[in-house]
This record gives sequence, C-alpha cells and structure tokens, in this order.
Amino acid sequence: MYHYDYITSGTCAQLISVDLENDIVHNISFMGGCNGNLKAIPILAEGMTVDNIEKLLSGIECGRRGTSCADQLAKAVRRAYEAQQNGEVQEFNDED
Repeated sequence: MYHYDYITSGTCAQLISVDLENDIVHNISFMGGCNGNLKAIPILAEGMTVDNIEKLLSGIECGRRGTSCADQLAKAVRRAYEAQQNGEVQEFNDED
C-alpha cells in the first residue's frame, strides 16, 4: 500500500491524502473544506480504481473556481498512481 499527500489548488480543502493498492484507492481524507461533502466523497470513492474516479469526478467545478474538491481528488489519484509506477513517494501540487 502506497500513501500520498496531495496539496490542492483552488479549493477550500488544502490537502488530500490517499492510499493506493496498485490502481485501487483507499483511505481518502481531506484536510479543510466543506465537512459534509468531504465526508461523503471518501465513502463513495473507497475501493474505486484511479480510472473510475477520474471518469466520474474530473472537470467538476465549484462556483467559478474552475475546479472542486472532487476534481482535485481525480488529479490527486492520477498523480499518485503515476508516482507509484515510477517508484516515487512525495507530495504533489496541481500547479507543478
């Protein structure tokens, strides 16, 4: 199991933590943001693949921000998966 912390950009949540087991996502947690939504998203996405999370959540916007916590989760799991494939363990920022 690989653990990743992703520093968000453009959302109220500041950090997303995820664990990956190959391409299966586990233990999603958000630091900051809307309490109710950020409790629901991890429950709904638990055990999903990186591809499924991307298909469902990429491009969802919150107001005029051009992103959302759900969209940032899609970015986080893709970056985490790529890092896992490359043997990296690090924090990621959407602005990289």
